[in-house]
Amino acid sequence: MTMMLTTYLASLSPLALLRSLPGACAQGLIWGLLALGVYITYKLLDFADLTVDGSMATGGAVAVMLIRAGMNPWLALIFAFLAGMAAGFITGMLHTALGIPGILASILTQISLYSINLNILGSSNQAVSVDKYNLVVSLRYISDSTASKIRMFTTCILFCVVLVAILYWYFGTEQGHAIRATGCNRQMARAQGINTDFHTVLALMISNGLVGLSGGLYAQYQGAADVNMGRGAIVIGLAAVIIGDVLFGKMCAGKKLHLLTHCSPSLPELSCTTLF
Repeated sequence: MTMMLTTYLASLSPLALLRSLPGACAQGLIWGLLALGVYITYKLLDFADLTVDGSMATGGAVAVMLIRAGMNPWLALIFAFLAGMAAGFITGMLHTALGIPGILASILTQISLYSINLNILGSSNQAVSVDKYNLVVSLRYISDSTASKIRMFTTCILFCVVLVAILYWYFGTEQGHAIRATGCNRQMARAQGINTDFHTVLALMISNGLVGLSGGLYAQYQGAADVNMGRGAIVIGLAAVIIGDVLFGKMCAGKKLHLLTHCSPSLPELSCTTLF
């Protein structure tokens, strides 16, 4: 066993690793958006949302079909985000308006999205070629010149940084505090006059919107959308959230205590919920 491992490590090429690094990082950033959406429901809202497997495929299907229809790839990502939000809205309404348990409501939406995605695509999959369309990200860019690799990698980093900055600002607002309070203590939030049903639906829409956006980017990256492209996405997202919480939870313990001392004056009892 040791001999096999030594032989394998000796066969690895550092240059091959460096050549594949930009593509791996770009793909990791795309999946990071999905993990961010899962984080909102799993950690902030305390909601087991399995809609992710369906909403990711929905975002990819919408983006690919709009690009094939002649829409700008950047604009198609906005519609992918909106499609994901629509999926989250359905899950939220099933849970809040009809009283269906959260995990069951998300499963119902996920199963329904499979048929919806088939109708959107018209078949089990649809391709979108980087030779014909100016895609935001593409696996083909990795095999092109160094400039293409740097452009794709820089685009992914800037896109994710801007999105994270917007979310960081949003969850520091009064409405963001209300969402966090709803996930922390629903009864107390309701007692303080917060419409917990509304904020539950809103958080699910934001979460699945991010997942749909991730699906739109991933469909462009791999050059095709498939009805099964989101299968197992919830596992990847939860793994990323749990591993990140384990690795960085203790490191951020001091920051949590610092945040607890800076409560929002508009929600004095509820704004002390932690971000992690």
